Amino acid sequence: MKILGFQKMTMLDFPGKIACTIFTAGCNFRCPFCHNAPLVTHIDGQEFSQEEILSYLNKRKGMLDGVCITGGEPLLQKDIKDLIIKIKELGYAVKLDTNGSFPDVLKSLVSQNLIDYVAMDVKNSPSKYALTADASESVVEKVDESIKFLLSGAIPYEFRTTVVKEFHTPTDFEEIGKWIEGADAYYLQAFVDSGDLIGTSLNALPKMEMEQCMNFVRPFVKKVEIRGI
Repeated sequence: MKILGFQKMTMLDFPGKIACTIFTAGCNFRCPFCHNAPLVTHIDGQEFSQEEILSYLNKRKGMLDGVCITGGEPLLQKDIKDLIIKIKELGYAVKLDTNGSFPDVLKSLVSQNLIDYVAMDVKNSPSKYALTADASESVVEKVDESIKFLLSGAIPYEFRTTVVKEFHTPTDFEEIGKWIEGADAYYLQAFVDSGDLIGTSLNALPKMEMEQCMNFVRPFVKKVEIRGI
């Protein structure tokens, strides 16, 4: 288990809970706008051990409610299940952030009651997915499988898209809306240049255009909101 980041408290990452966040290393996507690029490309930084994190969680019982596991892509980690089991044994709820490209692992963890909430990134419309994520065309089938699984209602979830001027148009969001039709919650996230991106010369959409994109999704999803503006 390779962990390169540890935020000891957050009130934003896990809906309705005070939590901490674990950042795992590595990702099978190379989204140019990734704000966690060091976790994807510079995976030789300072590591946090499981023992260190579990010790912290043990001391914070009663003060924290949950643990967010993000990345990178957490489901790349071969021993992700073992860590989650140890976190659950301490009495914490677990939120998983994922790009949806490992549906079998996702289904397995959920079926074993090891995950309490899933936030899944939807990088773009199906026709532009591989280009946006810098991934193979076959990845769309995997993402689609994860979308259908979450839509089945097996676990509380949200879908979200980081909106980048160079990659997204309003009509892309109509496609996304049809793809996730019936979803409980979908968030359009404003792009922020962290200063250490994989790509260059990327820009956020103005608020008015973000709202226009949101309106293309609204007919298909129960709850649609914009984050970061």
